[in-house]
Amino acid sequence: MKICGENVVLTKILAEDLEFLIRIETDESLWSFEESVKSEEEAREEYLQKLEEDEGESYDFIIRLAGDPEGTPIGIAQIWSYVDFRRSWEIGFAVLPEYGGRGYGSEAAKLLLQFGFEQLDAHKIVGMCNSKNDRSAALMERIGMTREGVFKEELFWNDEWTDQYYFSILEREYRQSEAAHMD
Repeated sequence: MKICGENVVLTKILAEDLEFLIRIETDESLWSFEESVKSEEEAREEYLQKLEEDEGESYDFIIRLAGDPEGTPIGIAQIWSYVDFRRSWEIGFAVLPEYGGRGYGSEAAKLLLQFGFEQLDAHKIVGMCNSKNDRSAALMERIGMTREGVFKEELFWNDEWTDQYYFSILEREYRQSEAAHMD
């Protein structure tokens, strides 16, 4: 499976991506706003299991630069079932620091929204981030998501309780935004 954008391409994770996935999942600089970072063993086990499972509840992608003949991985993009019977999905993403600030994360997240609404029949897509993670919050707003709420002291981060922001976009909001961009 491949989802093509203007500057990035999302490709389904494959066994040959395992070392990159382990590297990115264990990179503390990428997950500095998370409560914990996976160990190499945890990351390897998680992705080996994902590689064996059929899709349906979760879709994991490698972010690659469009037009890169070597297909160099620059990040990960994920969408998984949040509340199945409500047709709600959650997104997550990470781009290697050397590729940050160029819009690749925003484009990958937009591609996840497109995939969720157009292929997965999502009614709602959500995203969450540490309230101190200004870049992630700004990205979700930039792609059309609305901050709906704050989970007070939801995360135990840096030895203190920290708020978590909750963002979402409804299918009708996504469709209205897409229609506005076509005008």
